[in-house]
Amino acid sequence: MTLDAIQPWLNFVHPVTMWLLLAITLYALYLGIQARRTRLADAETRKELIKGKFALKHHKVGSVLLALMVIGTVGGMGATYLEAGKLFVGPHLLAGLGMTILIAISAALVPFMQKGSETARLTHITLNVVLVGLFSWQAFTGMKIVQRLLTDLQASAGS
Repeated sequence: MTLDAIQPWLNFVHPVTMWLLLAITLYALYLGIQARRTRLADAETRKELIKGKFALKHHKVGSVLLALMVIGTVGGMGATYLEAGKLFVGPHLLAGLGMTILIAISAALVPFMQKGSETARLTHITLNVVLVGLFSWQAFTGMKIVQRLLTDLQASAGS
């Protein structure tokens, strides 16, 4: 099987991966909220919440998310370049690159949060809220691109 045979289908790896990453991002958000609740809770409530190990899970999921986000971003750009011979500099690409920067900065704040910096925590939260908003928007703009790819695929199959 040659690259030409599988190339049209490579275009769909990025959107499927990104939708999965959006779900993982929402799970990481949930874990982060629970970790913060645990940290700020009274002694009795904290005792119960600690059993969920939310901070540890948030840290692990966040690490996986960072790696997959970078891979997904580069993979999406690579698939576009292989298909079109160029990148399309537009809102979807720029927002995706911005999201990759946001998640990298967010992860870079972890050592400061581990030392107790509330400023780092609030910055981490703010960056990730913006990230979730951009990610949600990206999911829908990405679907427009997928629809165009499907139309092109149908047209090339019909000819």
